[in-house]
Amino acid sequence: MREQISFFVLSNSGALRKQVTVSRPFFSFFCLLITAGLVFAGFVIYDYSILKKTLFNNRELKSLTAAQLDEIVSQRKQIQRFAREINGLKSSLAALNKLEKKVRVIANIEKKGDQNSFFGIGGSMPEDLDTKLALTEKHNDLLREMHDQSGQLNLALSNQKQGFESLLNSLEERDNLLAATPSIRPTNGWVTSKFGYRKSPYAGLREFHRGLDIANREGTSVKAAADGIIKFCGLKGFLGKALVIDHGHGMATRYGHLQKILKRRGDAVKRGDIIGYLGSTGRSTGPHLHYEVFLNGIPVNPEKYILN
Repeated sequence: MREQISFFVLSNSGALRKQVTVSRPFFSFFCLLITAGLVFAGFVIYDYSILKKTLFNNRELKSLTAAQLDEIVSQRKQIQRFAREINGLKSSLAALNKLEKKVRVIANIEKKGDQNSFFGIGGSMPEDLDTKLALTEKHNDLLREMHDQSGQLNLALSNQKQGFESLLNSLEERDNLLAATPSIRPTNGWVTSKFGYRKSPYAGLREFHRGLDIANREGTSVKAAADGIIKFCGLKGFLGKALVIDHGHGMATRYGHLQKILKRRGDAVKRGDIIGYLGSTGRSTGPHLHYEVFLNGIPVNPEKYILN
């Protein structure tokens, strides 16, 4: 006879309400079934938790991936913006180079080196960078081109700077030369004797007159014909009270027969400054200014330098 197991169900008062009797093998099978169910439920719950955690991680990974893609798109937009700026810099440098050439042509100042190359660094101007790449494509080639052109632009910028410095120096030198070139009539009046051979008013013999005589009333102001430094002032033989201005660049002017000298040796003067007054000192037939121009120590015709 099989062993049996009885289960009693009692009421609150302790009275027997129900009795259930099962065999031991059935009870063992039922317990095994319950255990298996609990184990299965545990596995299901564990798998569900793992799945839920995986889904959560996948959402975080997807969110992180989306953020990284947005960052990549933003970086590629910045790369394209920098590429457009490089293209703009090339255009600006090209305009500056064109301006330099124009100024040199107008001023008749030649530039050494190859003017047909890309700002003198060899080759032609690099083509514009492609700034319309799809943001989904890699920008590695664009980055390499930007790096290469940045190096070229640095060389071009350095060369352009040297070009403008050279042009500025040439213009300043020319400006200084123009400022030092006698170009105005030193006093008002009438030309009574020109540069060249003439009959001497004293001996009646043929002589070479090295300057220009301009007659006017005594006290008429005498002006510097160009910028320079007073090299001599005082009595000078037949010229009486005289003054010499060194203009540099081999140019000098001399003013003779002055009534009064207003400058001292070493004074700097500008074109148009009053340096003295017209007179008749020294050997003179009447009040006038004897005006001479020297180029490298050789007297030249002053009228060739008078523009007014």
